[in-house]
Amino acid sequence: MYFISTRGGERVTGAEAIVKGLAKDGGLFVPEAFPCVTREEMDKMSEMNYPERAAFILSKYLDDLGEEFLKESCTKAYSTFESTDPAPLVKIDGGMYILELFHGPTCAFKDMALTVLPYLLKKSMETLGIKEDVLILAATSGDTGKAALEGFRDVPGTKVAVFFPDEGVSKMQRLQMSIQDGNNVFVSAVKGNFDDCQRAVKNLFASEKFNADLKAKNTLLSSANSINFGRLAPQIAYYFSAYIDLITSSQIEMGDEVDFVVPTGNFGDILAGWYAKQMGLPVRRLVCASNRNRVLADFFKKGVYDIDRNFFRTMSPSMDILISSNLERLLFEISGRNAALTAERMKQLAETKSYSVTEEERVKLDRDFFGGFASEDDTVEAMYEVFDEYGYPMDTHTGVALAVYNKYREKMEKKDERPTVVLSTANPYKFPQDVLYALSGNDVKDSFKGIKRLNLLTAMKPPKALVALRYRPLRFKGVVANDLEKMAAEVMKFVGGEIIPVPDQK
Repeated sequence: MYFISTRGGERVTGAEAIVKGLAKDGGLFVPEAFPCVTREEMDKMSEMNYPERAAFILSKYLDDLGEEFLKESCTKAYSTFESTDPAPLVKIDGGMYILELFHGPTCAFKDMALTVLPYLLKKSMETLGIKEDVLILAATSGDTGKAALEGFRDVPGTKVAVFFPDEGVSKMQRLQMSIQDGNNVFVSAVKGNFDDCQRAVKNLFASEKFNADLKAKNTLLSSANSINFGRLAPQIAYYFSAYIDLITSSQIEMGDEVDFVVPTGNFGDILAGWYAKQMGLPVRRLVCASNRNRVLADFFKKGVYDIDRNFFRTMSPSMDILISSNLERLLFEISGRNAALTAERMKQLAETKSYSVTEEERVKLDRDFFGGFASEDDTVEAMYEVFDEYGYPMDTHTGVALAVYNKYREKMEKKDERPTVVLSTANPYKFPQDVLYALSGNDVKDSFKGIKRLNLLTAMKPPKALVALRYRPLRFKGVVANDLEKMAAEVMKFVGGEIIPVPDQK
């Protein structure tokens, strides 16, 4: 299969799309056509384990890498998860199910893709005959960074540099990145928000000088953010897997439509669900759940994407985003794959901070999506109610999804018993203080005291990887100004071997 840029002018193989990450014109790579998964193939998937299901979906897009390689890679990647099923589906009540995507090494859904991506990148480089080193450059709102650092840690031929907003991640997320092991990793906070980090990374990808400086050091640039199709593709698999689990547990029959509720900020996770629908998965509607930074909810309601607004830091920091990069892929599709129009809209966003879609495009959006948002109080109430009634604790991002799900249900017919799958994107212990407050009203200042009290309250076992953070010395403590040249300079020092800090000694 070939891939094209959302802004036109480029056509590449799957291997090229993975290595490049971003098109030359700043566009995102999308499949030239959506592959189909037949009912017969879904029947066969019911007999597969999760790694086999994921490999099968990936083979539909990345046929140049080979199905046997994909199967072997997915098996190795998901063997690092704490359970035999990397994406278990939990029934809460009636027609509501929680898809738990946080059982990987870093306790967040990003592991579902970022444990696989290193294998895809290495194979892609071999396929293309690339001998240079690859620099993985990523901006993170909390979870992508740690998952990328862990996934690429000490992988030969790669270096990983991650920027995160100085005050825009949780204490546990910051700790996870700050103690990172590996001889090929670099982490720095940025004085700004996630959008500042993401904008800088995109500008570095587009900078001819930066890329030339890297080339002089025998290094190519690639991405671990969901702007890279190799990051996005593995996420499609868990939508199919959840649907098949509903069938095999006799909750639905083949062909029944299902709703999915997705907490999202950068629009990658929910876009993967839309891709699954284009491939033939019986999805009725994708519920796009936003927090107080409601730019996506407003877009689906009004047809106008407007980032000229206040930015809020919330208890769901991975969603504290105003510029949702992956929305560009959806815009390209609903415009009839009009690359020139998509490029013009991205230019408008950069210059005027907004763009709008046509009425015809809004009809298309309404057919597939429902957009809603949850306030902090809405989120806390939804988390408390589910725990109080069913004893099920969830993280704050899943709390946003549950709150929006409740609003969505209010708008639907009361007798609508259609099954709904809510994507749970992080382990509750990644945000122990906020989860503890939501479930009990207790407010503690220390994250590890929060873990202890949350364990006593819920009896849910905290992940060893998070508990161990308390005893790990800090390694990366740097903070860089929100300045493109200064950020570029830090990266070049790292690539040149000048920045490999050692942990503090206690």
